[in-house]
Amino acid sequence: MKVKRIIANIETQDVSAAKIFYQDVLGLDIRMDHGWIITYGSDEKMSVQISFATQGGSNTPTPDLSIEVDDVDEVLDRMKNAGFLIEYGPVNETWGVRRFFVRDPFGKLVNIVTHV
Repeated sequence: MKVKRIIANIETQDVSAAKIFYQDVLGLDIRMDHGWIITYGSDEKMSVQISFATQGGSNTPTPDLSIEVDDVDEVLDRMKNAGFLIEYGPVNETWGVRRFFVRDPFGKLVNIVTHV
């Protein structure tokens, strides 16, 4: 037996609110749309990981999601241009990542990160 993927499910009464953050800014494609659930994804090969934490590192709140990108500064600019408030960073952390925290349209704290 092997785990093939892990999917984050975020409850909302307005599934269309994800479009700007996850599709327009982050560039994910719609994989499935049944009206009551819309799944975004990518053809990029991704690792399967799940983390459990007492805090988010550097004494920050634990983020609900972490999304690794290839250019964190480009995503930072896109988030700002789309009107999303940056809650932490950008910062180069001592453990070798550059990251920032932002809230998605559902109030979920998202850690946008790249390894440096």
